[in-house]
Amino acid sequence: MGQSWVFFSLLAAISAAATIVLTKAGLKNVDSNLAFAIQSVLILLITWSVVLSQGKFGELHQIDQNAWIFLIAAGVTTSLSTLFSYYALTLGNASYVASLERMSLVFAIALSIIFLKEKFTWQLAVGAAMMIGGAVLVAWGEKPD
Repeated sequence: MGQSWVFFSLLAAISAAATIVLTKAGLKNVDSNLAFAIQSVLILLITWSVVLSQGKFGELHQIDQNAWIFLIAAGVTTSLSTLFSYYALTLGNASYVASLERMSLVFAIALSIIFLKEKFTWQLAVGAAMMIGGAVLVAWGEKPD
């Protein structure tokens, strides 16, 4: 595994940032739910194209019941998260929405420790505290006109 997770994590962060900015630009005269529905069709086409091109479609039958439950639940929460995010983008500036939305990192740390029994370290504690501080600073700071 090495450090490739760092590279792909950074690619995910850059992609997520671009998604927020592009979505905010696209929401000017489009309902947030309609915008997500349009993007969801593209997500569906792209991800299934990747699965098919990698020859992974046959592995569907190997997924156990618990994994299906978790993956379906994650799909529901992903959809809700995106719907909430898009609506928030219709109401506020992308930089402010993104700052608060990324509090999900703090929640992910807490949930990973509680449910996945991941190790709690001082680095996680300090990092989470800094993320909370940054979100509070942005949320309650001076807003642009």
